[in-house]
Amino acid sequence: MRIPFDELGGQCVFTSEWDKFAQQTYLANHGGEVHGDITEIEPKSIPKFDLLLAGFPCQPFSHAGLKKGFDDTRGTLFFNIAQIIKHHKPAAVFLENVKGLLNHDKGRTYKEIVRILEVELGYKVSAMIHNARDFGVPQNRERIYIIALKSGHEFPFAEAPKSHTALGDILLPHGEVDNKYTLSDALWAGHQRRKTEHLEKGNGFGYSLFNRNSKYTSTISARYYKDGSEILISQPSGKNPRKLAPREAARLQGFPDNFVIPVSDLQAYKQFGNSVAVPAIRSVAKVLAPMLGGRQKPLKWSPKKFEV
Repeated sequence: MRIPFDELGGQCVFTSEWDKFAQQTYLANHGGEVHGDITEIEPKSIPKFDLLLAGFPCQPFSHAGLKKGFDDTRGTLFFNIAQIIKHHKPAAVFLENVKGLLNHDKGRTYKEIVRILEVELGYKVSAMIHNARDFGVPQNRERIYIIALKSGHEFPFAEAPKSHTALGDILLPHGEVDNKYTLSDALWAGHQRRKTEHLEKGNGFGYSLFNRNSKYTSTISARYYKDGSEILISQPSGKNPRKLAPREAARLQGFPDNFVIPVSDLQAYKQFGNSVAVPAIRSVAKVLAPMLGGRQKPLKWSPKKFEV
């Protein structure tokens, strides 16, 4: 979430990330200082800022919507986000989450989040579901973007450009992909067997196979490191399919090729699966940043990265 705001002149004043491997990647690309677990950080210790960026898991919520204020969200990372907002009162808050947040706990979780932001914290909330494939990256990835403005105005989301996408545009040339990403005979046979079993049961579970002509892939997730079954790439000359290489996983999320990947393949897959589609974030940043000053007045903002 930070990259597009850096491009627009943003000045990062605070970062929280608890995973040590994600910290390595963050520091390799952004430098500065990364603070640990946000649940152990007092809001008053965070420098003043104008924009807060955050993602958070919705799974820990339960029976939200009882209108008990912060007590409804205590024990979740949203509670910590809300406490930071309450203390600092930034001009804007940008939250990203899975589309399923809307229906979590029969919709009560989302309604309580909006109620806290609007009624208790005094913001105007606007939300939009964007799909990464509509922003030039070949991945079917729907996410909800929530913008809360202290000004009380609605946020004018830009229309998705619905750019042309093709998987071949982000794949490495055949000769540049290490054979270690090709599935073994045993793993490929297992994928095929499970696919057949699922089809016989009448469901669509199992591996998903794509080629260079595919317009987009399915959603890459943090579990991609396990067997890569959600996105397998067909290969020429009768070779077994392969997983995406980490650089391709980065490109699938719209990261630039100069983005450093200092960690193992396993950790890289987890991080890119947990990350955001950068071009989709960029479309929001281009509208939001000028509302806060843009290039003429450097932003002060505070990115928070939590696993979704």
